[in-house]
Amino acid sequence: MPRHCRPYLLALCVGLDACAQQLPPAPLPQPPVSTPGQCNESAARFAVGQVADAKLAEEARVRAGAQRVRMVRPGQMVTMEYDSGRLTMDIDAAGRVAGVRCG
Repeated sequence: MPRHCRPYLLALCVGLDACAQQLPPAPLPQPPVSTPGQCNESAARFAVGQVADAKLAEEARVRAGAQRVRMVRPGQMVTMEYDSGRLTMDIDAAGRVAGVRCG
């Protein structure tokens, strides 16, 4: 092959390589699925109607078997993801527990 053709051949190879079909990236692994039953909201229903405080929240968390507890007050912004290990206590405007739920 003549020397003057080599740069053209190299450019052709690079160009063809750029046109080659690229494989899609491998999918990311899915986050682990939480095991259902980590939180039992019926065990925390004793708190409904009581004045919400840290001591009551902790007792409700322990009884429900939850890993975490959060108290949600009227108008408070919260994340919407479901967390089976979390007890959520809804607090009314008077500062009393209006409801309990897991998630």
